[in-house]
Amino acid sequence: MILLGNSQDKFTIVGTNIDEVKRQNADSGMTYNELNEWFAKKMEIESMTFKSTNPENKK
Repeated sequence: MILLGNSQDKFTIVGTNIDEVKRQNADSGMTYNELNEWFAKKMEIESMTFKSTNPENKK
């Protein structure tokens, strides 16, 4: 990592602004793992709802 001039921003050797990448990542929404966790919970709830409303389960 190198620092250029008087700037407080940090850059990689190839010139990527690290702070800008972190800012964009924070604004991008759910991460892959957060999305998987949300989807798993949603499917679990829908599965429980299906089981409680499915006439075959009431035998």
